[in-house]
Amino acid sequence: MDQCRTGSVSCYLAFVDMCFSSVTASTLIVDFFVERKTISFDGCIAQLFVFHFFGCTETFLLTVMAYDRYIAICKPLHYTCIMTRCVCGSLVMASWVGGFLHSIAQTLLIIQLPFCGPNEIDHYFCDVHPLLKLACTDTFPVGIMVIVNTGMISLICFVVLVVSYVIILVSLRTRSSEGRRKALSTCASHIAVVIIFFGPLIFMYLRPSTTFSEDKMVTVFYTTITPMLNPLIYTLRNEEVKNAIRKLWSRKATLGVT
Repeated sequence: MDQCRTGSVSCYLAFVDMCFSSVTASTLIVDFFVERKTISFDGCIAQLFVFHFFGCTETFLLTVMAYDRYIAICKPLHYTCIMTRCVCGSLVMASWVGGFLHSIAQTLLIIQLPFCGPNEIDHYFCDVHPLLKLACTDTFPVGIMVIVNTGMISLICFVVLVVSYVIILVSLRTRSSEGRRKALSTCASHIAVVIIFFGPLIFMYLRPSTTFSEDKMVTVFYTTITPMLNPLIYTLRNEEVKNAIRKLWSRKATLGVT
């Protein structure tokens, strides 16, 4: 039953998490050690593209994983027929293509704007709202398109995720207590990731083109802390890892006693 999840989507999610956090964390670490923090225009646009590419891809992958769990829990007997390797591969590929198209659109919206003035970004990396603040033109139409392109994608995926888990929880009423426990254990890690990832994401992009003092803190949360927690969350729910940790602790306790 775990063929698609463990063999495909989760592996890609881990890879995307690593790349997504590296885009911003590397810049943040370098800035700690230099007095003059600069980035070229081409480098800024490249960072914007890569950041939104991996961020949107992760959004779609989390949605795919919700669909995978829905099939696994609500239609367990049909799981291997529905979630074949071909279907899983197609869903993962669609996530990558969707992330690429989103990032291209986002980058084209920014690159055609005229920039002037001090060109000092009030952020620790190049993102849409700080760059719109530097544009020497009316950015309201672009801000609306950013909401449609990024904010609505985040909101729609979040609604799909919530609906899928509501359906799963409703279907659990007819299961035995053991079945409910296993199903909830399967979903627990994903629900935690969805909450800590989509909450800050919707706050940042489903709003007009304005900046707040809290933006940097919120951005650090979903660009660095969330990807760092994802492997921990998904690993600790794995029974093999749990058993290995128990054995390690029991061995340390035994050595401590002796």
